[in-house]
Amino acid sequence: MKTASITLVLALAAIATGCTTTENSSRNLGDPSVPGKTLAEQVCSDCHGVTGNSTNPTFPRLAGQQKWYLISQLKQFRGHHRQDPPGFEYMWGISRSLTDAQINELATYFSGQKPGADQPGNAKLESEGKAIFSSGISSEGVPACMACHGAEGAGNEQFPRIAGQHADYIAKQLLVFQRTDERPEGVAMKVVAHNLKPQEIKAVAAYVSTLTTK
Repeated sequence: MKTASITLVLALAAIATGCTTTENSSRNLGDPSVPGKTLAEQVCSDCHGVTGNSTNPTFPRLAGQQKWYLISQLKQFRGHHRQDPPGFEYMWGISRSLTDAQINELATYFSGQKPGADQPGNAKLESEGKAIFSSGISSEGVPACMACHGAEGAGNEQFPRIAGQHADYIAKQLLVFQRTDERPEGVAMKVVAHNLKPQEIKAVAAYVSTLTTK
């Protein structure tokens, strides 16, 4: 009787271990055999959402982002070249073992998702932001955002999508570009953002967050 009980306990433990092993292996960032899509749905989704439309502005929306840009940033994180605090706190560890193939698959997955956007909520502020986005501020040497990112903020093969990004995230990144060298590949943005005042950053971020593309 005692032997039978021990056998049953061991059997149940083996089953439990098997289930746990299966789940963990599919979320194992150190396993190059795990497909990027699986990582996107089971790991990245914790912060960015299953479709890449995060609800927390701490984490950027990835849905519809330019594929090349997603690849570039993941490789920047993997190589520890992006040093903005939220970047290395969240992404250095996650990206350190990703293979080029997994990075490509992750970028393919998120770039193919339908992007979201914030709902308009402050007409005056968004109008101020639209003016900066469309025309820049010539008196301060600030170029129009649309000159690089496009009239709808969708980006292209050289510049990332900014349309529909969280306003708080846009504002935070503009400050990073403006004040530090923590994003070396974004050196061009340091010049662009250098003369932006806090209210102007807030305005352009508010407008950009509401942009949608078909």
